[in-house]
Amino acid sequence: MRSGIISLIAVLFGLLAGAVLMAVTGHSPLAGYTYLFEGGLKNPERIGNTLATATPLIFTGLSVAFAFRTGLFNIGAAGQMLFGGFLASAAGLSFDLPKPLLLLVMVIAGFVGGALWAVIPGILKARYNVHEVVSTIMMNWIAYWTVYYAVPAYFKGEFLETESKLLPDAATLKIPFLTDLFGGSYINLGLFLAVIAVIVFAFIINRTTLGYELKAVGLNRQAAEYAGIAVNRSIVLSMIIAGGLAGLGGVAEYAGNAANIQIGILPSQGFDGIAVALLGANTPVGVLLSALFFGLLYSGRGFMNAMTEIPPEIANSIIAIIIYFAAASILIERLVRWLVRRRAAGSESGPSAERKVE
Repeated sequence: MRSGIISLIAVLFGLLAGAVLMAVTGHSPLAGYTYLFEGGLKNPERIGNTLATATPLIFTGLSVAFAFRTGLFNIGAAGQMLFGGFLASAAGLSFDLPKPLLLLVMVIAGFVGGALWAVIPGILKARYNVHEVVSTIMMNWIAYWTVYYAVPAYFKGEFLETESKLLPDAATLKIPFLTDLFGGSYINLGLFLAVIAVIVFAFIINRTTLGYELKAVGLNRQAAEYAGIAVNRSIVLSMIIAGGLAGLGGVAEYAGNAANIQIGILPSQGFDGIAVALLGANTPVGVLLSALFFGLLYSGRGFMNAMTEIPPEIANSIIAIIIYFAAASILIERLVRWLVRRRAAGSESGPSAERKVE
């Protein structure tokens, strides 16, 4: 409850700061926000695109949040997402199977790819105490150059060497029913996979012995070890799960929102997942709502720019300010406590003052 209030305050401060930026640059904040939200919600097509934009963010947000809950800072979600998406795409281009079976193989390949890319930092952290921030950043760039080499070498596109072949229809998460339902948007089955991931995340963290042990390690590693928990195993397992979630984000992005992989691009959703996790207070439902909000901002900023000529960088600034306030949650928490105490003191002084007057 408290973390939800802090996140709402962070969003409010970000929107207020965005309004100030619009006013300072000579634009109407009311018009800007009207078109920003219309851009993401105006019709079924835009709603579908907003949901599709949010889908990879749900996975990367869950990835970062899961690691956070176990005391780790997974800044390698971008590389895990890229490599997971690459393995999934490779499976989709290599196997000729019925669509349901092929998609299952791709999902497994994406999870395994992300997990493999995270297990190395996990082992380095558990056995040699190498800081996971350093090792995951290094793995990001190893993934970048691995895909940069592998795509032109093995899966070169028909017309461009800078992108892979297009996935066949059987290997994409798009289905006509969803596309037609949302007016031709690029919404796909990745959204349902993301919702399942949210439910599984919540179940593991809140309802299982494994989740209890992982949280115990995150809260106090020494105390967890004293209690008999296998700390090193928990660290490695946490990174495997976090990496697998990011890898599923790669499946949603490259086999759902897109149909191929372009080389030379490290997916920004991996880094945006950090912001999503912070705003969502590292809770599964919070991450889901936070990702949907970010998806709305990303989808609506182009429409806002087209209708009002407000630079899309304003939307980026709003996001940055929201992240700042979400990261400074302890300051917001202190402000809320101060306001609560002040209100309580005021309510107590009122009746006593009335008695003195009498």
